[in-house]
Amino acid sequence: MIRLIFLVVFLGWIVIWILLPTKVYKNTWTPKLESKLNSTYFEGEGGNNLLLFSFPVMFIAAFGSVYLHFQKELRKPTCKSAVVSSNRLSFLKRPLLVMAPLGIVTAMEIAFAAMFIALLIWSLANYLYVSFGHLHMHKQGEKIWQAKFRSVSLRLGYIGNICWAFLFFPVTRGSSILPLVGLTSESSIKYHIWVGHLSMILFAAHAVGFIIYWAMTNQMAEMLEWSKTWVSNVAGEIAIVVGLAIYLRFLQSRQRARLLSSRLLPCGTIELNFSKSRGPVEMSVEGPYGPISSHFLRHELLVMVGGGSGVTPFISIIRQIIFQSTQPDSHIPRILLVCAFKNSGDLAILDLLLPINGTTTQITQLQLQIEAYITREEEQPIADTKKLLQTIRFKPNQSDSPITAALGPNNWLWLGAVITSSFVMFLLLLGIVTRYYIYPIDHNTGEIYHFSYFVLWDLLLVCASIVIASGAAFLWCKKQNGVEKQQIENLEVPNPTASPGSDLYSADTELESVPHQSLVQATNVHFGARPDLKRILFECKGSDVGVLACGPKAMRHEVAKICSSGLADNLHFESISFDW
Repeated sequence: MIRLIFLVVFLGWIVIWILLPTKVYKNTWTPKLESKLNSTYFEGEGGNNLLLFSFPVMFIAAFGSVYLHFQKELRKPTCKSAVVSSNRLSFLKRPLLVMAPLGIVTAMEIAFAAMFIALLIWSLANYLYVSFGHLHMHKQGEKIWQAKFRSVSLRLGYIGNICWAFLFFPVTRGSSILPLVGLTSESSIKYHIWVGHLSMILFAAHAVGFIIYWAMTNQMAEMLEWSKTWVSNVAGEIAIVVGLAIYLRFLQSRQRARLLSSRLLPCGTIELNFSKSRGPVEMSVEGPYGPISSHFLRHELLVMVGGGSGVTPFISIIRQIIFQSTQPDSHIPRILLVCAFKNSGDLAILDLLLPINGTTTQITQLQLQIEAYITREEEQPIADTKKLLQTIRFKPNQSDSPITAALGPNNWLWLGAVITSSFVMFLLLLGIVTRYYIYPIDHNTGEIYHFSYFVLWDLLLVCASIVIASGAAFLWCKKQNGVEKQQIENLEVPNPTASPGSDLYSADTELESVPHQSLVQATNVHFGARPDLKRILFECKGSDVGVLACGPKAMRHEVAKICSSGLADNLHFESISFDW
């Protein structure tokens, strides 16, 4: 029911965009809306834009955050009876298209992309149809084709505005809108890039078109015009120049570092040694932005396919499952890890599946099977069996803190509060400034108070509202995290083997025998072979099999094609990628 409300609001918002370029909106809706919404608190078209274009998105984002919070509480993986059955719309999340340069595209993504392209084509066609029917001659003696050329250039800018309206939906980290339709910002970044490319092309064509038009009609002086009542040409020229400079990577920010030496290891890995300043290297962590992803725990069987460094995300997932197995009445899926390495020495990365801290029986509670493939070695080499795992413990720093979500465990509620409070604050501040500062000067004529100043007020109040609301929420959560940090420090036991003044503690230690033996018994190593992914996936038994793939693009695409082939309806694919 709640999702249906969100869908109705979103469709209504899309209908507004569809009607925007039509005669009905221009000649019928706009006069009525302006007569009802135009007031001393919202001058000009501000009331229309806030109600029709801003409010629906804010409504979905704010109440979507609350919905996601309670959905997370209801869908916690506890016991088997609480496992959520496959979603009725799960077919929309299946890979539908696997090809370069699009990559892995689901049916949901294709649907949204097709609707967006259709909206752009529809808008451009209607803008041109309406404008060509009522051509406005801006100069005496202007030819019809010149007026049409100007109209096309202007409407290309309008279409660019539509692209900008949708530009940041795919890239907003911690978005409360994308999860409502089963998407993530990580998987949607490529659409942000493509929409950005399209918008820059449209704005560049818009700017070049106007320059050509002014040159043809001897109006080059318009390039220096800064209108008092409408959009400034000079400001637009500055914006497009800066945008193109950034777009063409003219303003890259980078620092050259001295390369001291390099080593080529037998496995083919190249080690690069750079010079650095004295003292330890500080590490800053950005994020995490969204909630903890635990949807994979609802599967009956979890198949993780990784190659090389692509195994690292699965280590974190398996560790989380190990922790989840300690919770009472937890539902833990069976796990099949399929990994490929170049050399047998790379198998040591699997030792990271065993947490440094924890009981020795945790991993033994998992139904874990590991199929490891060594591609460059035909048989097991004679290795140094006495080589032990090295653990380095660093001396804690008072300024360090545990990694936590920026808005704490209830981040969805906090996000909804920030969105609501900042939007309400913006409306109040804008109304106060408009009524008690701008209106006494302009009296809603739109001809006395400079339009550029009004836009600057909008930007200032938007930024101030966001900074105040998000800053207050962040400081409150940081205070709570400080209390949690103090509790963690009180629970920590000092390491007796490290001297009080040492910077780090380093020792070669043997892995605990119980979990290490369990890990060895669960691992099958295949030398001189590559995994037959089709056979492995089709042999997976169970009604709900989650398939995660991370690693080289060719491998991820192969897994996606297998899952989308339709030969196995129980496979639910998800890609994890380090690039876009």
